[in-house]
Amino acid sequence: MRMTYPSVSKEYQEAVEKCKRKLRALIQEKQCAPIILRLAWHSAGTFDVNSKTGGPFGTIKNPQELAHSANNGLDIAVRLLQPIKDQFPLLSYADFYQLAGVVAVEVTGGPEIPFHPGRHDKTESPPEGRFVVSTRLPDAEKGSDHLREVFYRMGLSDKDIVALSGGHTLGRCHKERSGHEGSWTNNPLVFDNSYFKELLSGEKEGLIQLPL
Repeated sequence: MRMTYPSVSKEYQEAVEKCKRKLRALIQEKQCAPIILRLAWHSAGTFDVNSKTGGPFGTIKNPQELAHSANNGLDIAVRLLQPIKDQFPLLSYADFYQLAGVVAVEVTGGPEIPFHPGRHDKTESPPEGRFVVSTRLPDAEKGSDHLREVFYRMGLSDKDIVALSGGHTLGRCHKERSGHEGSWTNNPLVFDNSYFKELLSGEKEGLIQLPL
C-alpha cells in the first residue's frame, strides 16, 4: 500500500528547507541532539491507534503537557527551539518538532530521513499517561512483553519497537528526570548501532542497559 501525504505550498516547503539549516546549526552548536530527538518522539508518542487521537500535533509545548512526568526536562528543548520557530511562523509546531527530530538524527551521523510536512497543530493535549500505560515511561526493569504492552497501543510492530529502542544510542539518563543516571553508550552524541552492541555484549561498568 502506497503512503499518501498532505500537499503543502512551495513557500511552505522552502520554509522547511531554510528551517532545517537553522536547526542543523543550533543542534551542532549546542550538542543537544539527544533531547531534541526525545522531544520529537514524546510529541508523537501519545498516539492511540484505536481512537486515532494524540500524536505529533505540536501540543507538547503546552505547559500542562510538559508537566507530565514522562516529559521531565523537555521544557529545555522547547525553549532551545523557540527562537528558531519564531523565525518561521508559517510552519506548524507539529511539523517543526518532527523536523527537529529528523535533523537531530542526521547531525549525529544517522541516516537522512525523508520528511513529509503537512501536519496541523492541535490545541488540546492528551491526558497524562497517554504516552504509556501508566503515568510514567516504560518500566526500565521490565522486558519485551512490557514494551509490547506500551507500544502496540501506538500501532507499532516488533520491528518498529526495535528501531525505536535504537534511539537510546543518543544521550544519557538523568536522575532528576527518569530516576536513572548514566549513558547508554561510550559516544552519546553519535547515532550508530552502539546501543545494541553494548546491550548484547552484557553489562559494562559505567553504562546503563535495559533488559532484553
